Amino acid sequence: MASLVRVSSYLIDHPKLPVFKNTHCCLHPNYKPLKRRTPHYRSLTISCAFTESNSPDSSLHQDIQPLLQDISESFLLPPDYFAELPNDLRLDLNDAAFDISSGPVIDECGQDMGEALLNLSRAWEAADTSTSSDIARKLPALASLLTTNAKSAFGKRLISSGRRFLSMGQYGQGELQRIAKAMIKAGKLLSAVTSTNDEKPKMERMLKFGSLQVELTATKANIGAVIAFGFGVICWQLSQGIQSTPESSLQYANDNALLLGKSLRGALLALCYSSTILSGFSTIGLILLARQLRSAKDE
Repeated sequence: MASLVRVSSYLIDHPKLPVFKNTHCCLHPNYKPLKRRTPHYRSLTISCAFTESNSPDSSLHQDIQPLLQDISESFLLPPDYFAELPNDLRLDLNDAAFDISSGPVIDECGQDMGEALLNLSRAWEAADTSTSSDIARKLPALASLLTTNAKSAFGKRLISSGRRFLSMGQYGQGELQRIAKAMIKAGKLLSAVTSTNDEKPKMERMLKFGSLQVELTATKANIGAVIAFGFGVICWQLSQGIQSTPESSLQYANDNALLLGKSLRGALLALCYSSTILSGFSTIGLILLARQLRSAKDE
């Protein structure tokens, strides 16, 4: 009987032998069922894979690509769509072109994306629908190469320009509203990217006259103030010269010439005085602008 107990104990404690449950027999008092160990390396590998796929850059790329694709598809318009817009909508389109490319676009968005936005702006100003569609088709590929700061700047430009399209209202089959919604939605996602650069972005003010862009600086504002002051002095001297000339010294052929001379004299005086006043206000405004630009640059 003792040998039978030793054999059963050996069979139970042996790790290589399978354990069978039998409800009709009594097991050894020291018997402990073996616990099946599951390997941990599989769960560790899976968690690493999820960590890599959930990185911010990867998730942003996956989220933004469909939105940029919506932008490119929204510009698939008839060849003469922009050219056939009414005059007021053409003005809004020019404003959208200015917002998408104003300022140092190449410095903020990179060389490739900056040049693409400049070309897109020119296409909108020229109402070239086909060129606009071709450039918009390249935006998803170009956006994937942008840095964090460039993505944020690109997103802000999309929002600003998209709001211009949104202000055009319902036209045609709603193509402009579709463009606006796609640009604003993608812009909000891109502009939400946290900038890794601790430095404050350089703020520049630009004036645009057609295709000519002029950067506003404190020096240029001071030069403009000097020119405005000089022009005001000239207008003032001219008005004083006209006013100091007595009417009796002038001779007229008849009464009609007399009336015409008096009316011209009054018009010249009004023009000179108004030009002097406007020059004074311009001088003061440019001086204040120069101080504001200088203080902003020092900060």
